[in-house]
Amino acid sequence: MSDILRDRLVIVLAALLLFVPGLGAVHLFDWDEINFAEMAREMVVTGDVLRPQIDFKPFHEKPPLFIWLQAACMAVFGVGEFAARLPNAVCGAITLLVIHGMGTRLRGPLFGRLWALAYVGSILPHLYFRSGIIDPWFNLFIFLGLDRIIRVFDGAGGGDAVWGGLFLGLAVLTKGPVGILIPGLTVGVMLLLSRLRLRLPMVPLVRMALALVVTIGSWAAIDLLRNGPTFMQAFFWRQVAMLTTEDAGHGGFFGYHVVVLLVGCFPASLFALHEGLRPSPPDDPQRLHRRWMVVLLLVVLVLFSIVKTKIVHYSSLCYFPLTYLAAVRLAHIWEHRVPFGPSRFALGAFGSLIAAVVIAVPFLGMRPDLLRPLLSSDPFALGNLEAVVPWTGWEALAGVLLAAGLLAAHFLHGATRYRTSIVVLFTGGALFVTTTLVAFISNIEAYSQRAAIDFFTARQGERCHLATKDYKSYAPWFYGRTTGPTPPEEVLFHGPIDRPVYLSCKVTSVEAVQALGTFTEIGRSNGFVFFRRDP
Repeated sequence: MSDILRDRLVIVLAALLLFVPGLGAVHLFDWDEINFAEMAREMVVTGDVLRPQIDFKPFHEKPPLFIWLQAACMAVFGVGEFAARLPNAVCGAITLLVIHGMGTRLRGPLFGRLWALAYVGSILPHLYFRSGIIDPWFNLFIFLGLDRIIRVFDGAGGGDAVWGGLFLGLAVLTKGPVGILIPGLTVGVMLLLSRLRLRLPMVPLVRMALALVVTIGSWAAIDLLRNGPTFMQAFFWRQVAMLTTEDAGHGGFFGYHVVVLLVGCFPASLFALHEGLRPSPPDDPQRLHRRWMVVLLLVVLVLFSIVKTKIVHYSSLCYFPLTYLAAVRLAHIWEHRVPFGPSRFALGAFGSLIAAVVIAVPFLGMRPDLLRPLLSSDPFALGNLEAVVPWTGWEALAGVLLAAGLLAAHFLHGATRYRTSIVVLFTGGALFVTTTLVAFISNIEAYSQRAAIDFFTARQGERCHLATKDYKSYAPWFYGRTTGPTPPEEVLFHGPIDRPVYLSCKVTSVEAVQALGTFTEIGRSNGFVFFRRDP
């Protein structure tokens, strides 16, 4: 067996073990996870795979590719959390294989292994492969497309141009035109930095454009002929709104994504920062490719720092160039047997803080009275704390695992066993993420949304309407397993109805619901209040 094949088998097995177990153990989270899963469920229910729908009404915010993947999994495994998250677990295995192969091609087998290790051993890059959000596939398609563009600039054949157009077209079909905006901006910045010395030959450019148009048109043309320009127009204006306005509850300061990447991509972020702040060695044969990665990182970071809506996963494309830079630094340490440098002390400081927080959370969970004074101005948060959550204290072992890994890496480093220190550090990081998810995520969900999810789940099979008031949620449709569109709010609240209406609101909106005069309270749980209106 060749070393490359052995590496690939190890990567696939590791991905299966890290990303698949427990995918269906916890409810999907509002908004994004349930949003996408509900669109997939409605595709399965209606059989209409061309038009994304929410509440059985056209949904104009996302193209359908990721929804197709989820719907396919639901057709095989049934509607549920496992099927909704499985596409990203598969994406995780493919992503690690891609960066291993790309790294091997660029800098050799060692670099490919270290890049894959840095990716899977960092918090958010690992976490997203166990989620049901759209971004892992979107980012993978963009990165594959940009890689082909770089190859064309380096003089590769026309086949790379066609593949580049195909991958970027798939990115657009996954999430929209940002899939070509980011590579376009990256190419533009690189051209400016090179003072236009970089050249993209016309013939490959035309091939790439044709492949892009054909890929997007494979769905867009059919939708246009079948449904008219409605989706295209609404989708365009939605993209404009996302770039220029702040979604409710999703604001943040300009440096928001810098903090997200620094903390969320620990420990790779610290090695990447060290590498990014040093000049590229003049004798580095991949100096130009390194510049491409730095430019991609900065383009994404600046773009989404300017965008007013701040959401953690908006900057997730940065995980590729960030872990690339980290792997460059790690490979230098490995090959030259040199110490970590400043990264060593930053690892201790950041890692100890993260471990301390993780260790403290279970014990705070067992003593909610300590938290109530801090939340006294938020009745809903106080209601969340009323949830009966079975903290045992053993959950703190996830933080202990991280601390032990950091300590072991520290002592190995002190013994000049730098290579082993790297392996222990990032293997420990991967195990920390998995252990933390298993130990914590169910308990966190119990506070944040489970009472409402259980309320809607209990309505499955009942002929009724489900709704929320004063908070946005996709849970009524997915967990209530609705089979048709919900009437307008004015009908649900005041108009003639032929079946019961069940309503969920936060405790802060009880008076507003009572003022309607048509609903009767039927229960309260963990900050949520539930009502019923009869025909």
